[in-house]
Amino acid sequence: MHDENAFDTAALRLLDEVARNGSFTAAAELLGYTQSAVSRRVAALERAAGGPLFERLARGVRLTPAGAALHRHAVAVLDRLDRAGEELAAIHGGRGGTLRVGAFATANVDLVPRALKRFAARRPGVELRLTEGLTARLTDRLREGALDVAVISDYPTGLPAGPPHTVPLLEDRLFVALPAGHRLAGDDDVDLRDLAGESWIEAAPRGQPTLLVTACAAAGFTPRSGLRVAEWMGKFAFVAAGLGVTLVPELAARAVPADLVLRPLRGTAPVRKVYAALPGEPLPAALELVELLGQWETCTTASPTSVTPSPPVCGT
Repeated sequence: MHDENAFDTAALRLLDEVARNGSFTAAAELLGYTQSAVSRRVAALERAAGGPLFERLARGVRLTPAGAALHRHAVAVLDRLDRAGEELAAIHGGRGGTLRVGAFATANVDLVPRALKRFAARRPGVELRLTEGLTARLTDRLREGALDVAVISDYPTGLPAGPPHTVPLLEDRLFVALPAGHRLAGDDDVDLRDLAGESWIEAAPRGQPTLLVTACAAAGFTPRSGLRVAEWMGKFAFVAAGLGVTLVPELAARAVPADLVLRPLRGTAPVRKVYAALPGEPLPAALELVELLGQWETCTTASPTSVTPSPPVCGT
């Protein structure tokens, strides 16, 4: 082959049209070329192919064996290019491709699955992948290009450097989970100072900053450490058994079982802020998911100062 540039997309489409219609004239009309332009382009293709691709007949043309071989490959290439174009259009239009989502653990209790459920109903052609991790790690993965959107928070030391763009989603308040027979279970809300003598069910290893330590420090005391349990359901089980109390971010309120009482804290309890982080050139699908994340409603009852002992019902 002497001229590999002859095998460009336009030439392959021309080859396909001539082969399908058996005529240079018909192919020229379909593609908007002159007949002489078609003849010149086919001649260039034949030079590059090293021999004739079409047998010239009294009426029209037909493929030679070499032409049939090249046409078979041309059809495969054109089909792949057409499918690539459709896939790219779907990605840029938010209708297809893969959306890689990252979130910290508490956000996966209700905020993220609720938004992803609505997103999947809107965009069934988009494949969803989820990564769970701490905010710092999610930010690193976003910066590395491994995530398309991440749900992160400013806890415990503020937002890490890295995300080109962040969108505020909500403020995550703190609640306290109490056993049903607790002396404060009947109150509408609880002052953290009234729990200074309680044993606390915690998750993090000793010495690490936690929302509990921060909240109690703001209330003027150091919490009395009790049992340490990593998973939420285990923490709730120990509270239900009367072995301590635990703090619950509002994002996790939906997971609280019916046999516990969940009460908001009043006074100086800290509030963490939750954000959606995006790369510099976000996908349309990522922007749509961020919109849905921003529509999450708090898991409280009609009264903003109380939460019923039964599992909270979040907004739809």
